[in-house]
Amino acid sequence: MNASEVKELLETKIQGSRVLAEGEGCNFQVTVIADAFDGLNTVKRQQLVYSHLQDAISTGAIHAVTMKTLTPAQFDSL
Repeated sequence: MNASEVKELLETKIQGSRVLAEGEGCNFQVTVIADAFDGLNTVKRQQLVYSHLQDAISTGAIHAVTMKTLTPAQFDSL
């Protein structure tokens, strides 16, 4: 799996999201920006992202993921 595949997977699964993905092999860093995170704490946001990556993690296509999860307003304020 490559970074563009991770990006496409998450953008497909998390409606209206924007994903910035980096990495190679099976280690990735992602920033996921989505309205779906509004009102969710950090753990719930990460659980949402992991739920869509679970198949790739279980097959070993993804070994490690470092993530930032932001609402659009939070991203714009950076």
